Amino acid sequence: MKLIIASNNRHKLVEIKSVLRPFFGDIQSMSEAGIEHETVEDGSTFMENAVKKARELAELSGCCAIADDSGICVDALGGAPGIFSARFCGHHGDDAANNLLLLEKLSGEENRKAHYTCAVALAYPDGRLVTSEEYFFGEIALEPQGEGGFGYDPLFYLPESGCTAAQISPEEKNRIGHRGKALRALVAKL
Repeated sequence: MKLIIASNNRHKLVEIKSVLRPFFGDIQSMSEAGIEHETVEDGSTFMENAVKKARELAELSGCCAIADDSGICVDALGGAPGIFSARFCGHHGDDAANNLLLLEKLSGEENRKAHYTCAVALAYPDGRLVTSEEYFFGEIALEPQGEGGFGYDPLFYLPESGCTAAQISPEEKNRIGHRGKALRALVAKL
């Protein structure tokens, strides 16, 4: 069965393909499938955005489509940046600027608790929908640490591991992280 991922983010593609490869014969990104489309993410929750992206892509492609919406939620910021994580600094996809702004907003703050949320939706061309949502808990470090991962991973400190998400292997991140857990929960529902 062919599955198209509603993303061209190379980091997300690697994570999604590594978890779903045993379950789908042909997994492609939108660009690999020759599809140019951008969903307007105007939902008020991660799940609303994931469902909208998956449904639009399934309808457009005639194939199964999977989408995720994920981000970091910081307790001291009332859950921000939340659904605006990728564009926290005002424009999309500038990880360094997003991390710098997060550190500025938490300057002097003692409560550094945070979690990642990942909502995943798998839409079939016939309208069926399967969803899951999972979390990854940690704290915001005082400064970036590590070269791995992407997004806020260099700031996302894992107390039980004694390091940030950017300092663990991709395999470990898939095992304990929000996206890997959400994908496995979705697969369990199929």
